Amino acid sequence: MLIELRPANEDDGEDIYEMIVELGPGENGYINSGFDIPYVDFPKFLKGKVDMSEGTNLPPHYVPQTTYWLLVNSRPVGIGKLRHYLNDDLRRSGGHIGYTIRPSERSKGYGYIILNELIKAAKQKKIRELLLTCNEVNLSSRKVIEANSGRLQYLENGKCTYLISVEM
Repeated sequence: MLIELRPANEDDGEDIYEMIVELGPGENGYINSGFDIPYVDFPKFLKGKVDMSEGTNLPPHYVPQTTYWLLVNSRPVGIGKLRHYLNDDLRRSGGHIGYTIRPSERSKGYGYIILNELIKAAKQKKIRELLLTCNEVNLSSRKVIEANSGRLQYLENGKCTYLISVEM
């Protein structure tokens, strides 16, 4: 199995677009803003992802965030977001990392793989500790985080907050 975590770029094509459409609007706290855009607008969507990773043209209260595609044997199976640092809002909900696996590829262990690969990407960005949040009832996500050395810090109002130490 060939695993690749690739940053979004302006040359991404129809295979990425099809995954984004399949994911729909998002679930369990993950927001997919590109699911309903026409393909003709996809290059502009990708440009926005690249700009965000570079910290360019950020809306107020946003932080730089790199979007990654998880490819397995060259097929896009998931999306991960790595925020370069946190603001107060992200400390409460969202954290450093968000990820999702396309519905047709779930229950194959790709959640564990994408989080593991995002931890490696965080190491490259010199992020020493990652904060992740998920809904208390999202047992799949909790298991993935815990399998990747996530330590539950607290549970409040139905939201779990985890920390993962990144070995430098």
